[in-house]
Amino acid sequence: MPLRDLLLGLFVIAIWALNIIVIKIGVADLPPLLLTTLRFSLVALLLVPFHPVPRHQLPFLLLLSLTFGSLHFALLFIGLGQAEAGTGALIVQMGTPFATVLAVIFLREHLDARRLTGLLLSFGGVVVLAGGPTLPAPLPLALLLLSALGWAISQLLIKRGPKIPPLALAGWVALFSVPQVALGSWWFETDHLAALQNAGWAGWGAVVYTAVMSSIVAYGIWYGLLRRHPVSRVTPLTLLMPVGAVLLGAWLLGDSLNIYKLAGGGLVLAGLALIILQPARQRATT
Repeated sequence: MPLRDLLLGLFVIAIWALNIIVIKIGVADLPPLLLTTLRFSLVALLLVPFHPVPRHQLPFLLLLSLTFGSLHFALLFIGLGQAEAGTGALIVQMGTPFATVLAVIFLREHLDARRLTGLLLSFGGVVVLAGGPTLPAPLPLALLLLSALGWAISQLLIKRGPKIPPLALAGWVALFSVPQVALGSWWFETDHLAALQNAGWAGWGAVVYTAVMSSIVAYGIWYGLLRRHPVSRVTPLTLLMPVGAVLLGAWLLGDSLNIYKLAGGGLVLAGLALIILQPARQRATT
């Protein structure tokens, strides 16, 4: 990969790692579902008018908004509000092992020894994290794992669904997610007007950053890299995202770096590497 594209890839990873920190700061200033609603509204406003889709693709996008918008993003925002940023970032990475298991069950994909070892290491890493003091309480832990499952289900749907340009997909999923998440915010959260009036730079900055930088800028660059290079060269960069989130959490938020987080996080990343990285022999034949 040319140096310019490698730097672009690292820039995207930095955006996504910082996104975890921004969400953590943002949900301290705005209720998480309200923040998610504002984020989706801004994404839809910026993308939908410029990325129309055929009418027959709307039911698929509506389905995807349930798994990707409500299940993944909404639960991610809620879970991060009650967990350390780095630990939350590591737990959400379980979306990759979940996606592998779902692909084996529903798509009949072959599970070789390498990927099976990766699955065991990843789940073992979460067990190690569970022994440490930084693991969130059972409810936010369950929400983050469900968020990872929502991401995994969404990846399978995208893989089997119609081919939709990435930014069009992001915009329309956001549009369909707005009423769902807004309803959840109305039902479970209170004092919305006061929250909007009292929100400071942290809350509104989180809305803009998560919508513009994470959803539009980062994904726009990322899918450009995927068009120019093999997936096996681009995807491994995602292994750096939770590492960056853990380090940024320790630096900016004062999160701890104990042996449980380091060991458990290392096992999770080792497992992800075995699942994501493609052996040289296999790359040579594809």
